[in-house]
Order: sequence, then C-alpha cells, then structure tokens
Amino acid sequence: MPATINHNPQEKFLELRLTGKLTEQDYNQFGPQIESLIREHGKLRILCEMHDFHGWTFGGLWADVKFDVKHFNDVERLALVGEKRWQEAMAAFCKPFTSAKIRYFERFEIDDARQWLTKESPETVQAGQSFPTPTTNG
Repeated sequence: MPATINHNPQEKFLELRLTGKLTEQDYNQFGPQIESLIREHGKLRILCEMHDFHGWTFGGLWADVKFDVKHFNDVERLALVGEKRWQEAMAAFCKPFTSAKIRYFERFEIDDARQWLTKESPETVQAGQSFPTPTTNG
C-alpha cells in the first residue's frame, strides 16, 4: 500500500508516509484509521512524509479532496515533508481545504518538522494541554 500510518495512542500526532501514486482504494483503507484517531483524540497534528511520491490517480485526488473537506477543522498542524519542488507547492494548494497551520520541510528537515508539530501553541498553553514529544520508529 502506498500509505502507512504510525501513531502512538498517547499522542495527538501521527506520521503518514506516502509513496507511489495514491488511489481511491488507498483512501478507503487508511481514511477510516485516521477518522478513528480523530474521534478518539480530537484535533490531530500530522506529519505527511512523501517519499518517491508521484501524486494521485483521478479517483485518489477526488477522495483526498472529499476527506480534506470533511475534516476541515480536525487537523491542527500539517507538516509536509518532501523531495520535489511540486510537493512544496502542495502546502499552498492544501490551505483552502483545511484550517490547519501548514508548513513544508525538505526531507533532511524531518526532525525539524517533528519539533514544529510537537511545539505548544499559545492556544494549547492557555487550555492547559500539552503535546508530548513523538516517538519514532527507525
């Protein structure tokens, strides 16, 4: 499958790794996992790592847009980590589909992306919540 999800149940942070070309079937597989995490934890922070990623099929793009609109307010921060210039442009493309703060990071900046995702926001400090430092695999 061109998408894998890593999540620690104690955290509001997940890593989504995309490879190849995403199809509608891919969204049917990983979408419910993310929706379950949203129901369980509320707003999430997502690191989307694009490695050897070639975009979407038409059905995959449509599934992505529907998912983004449905979860417009469910993502607090989105870190896009990529390898190609067009992937950086995705940060601007995503803005109309989410209320999340979005930043693009080059592949070598993945640790910076994780730090940005776990950094407390002023709203979080006021609410007395915190986001623990993520654990990584590998």
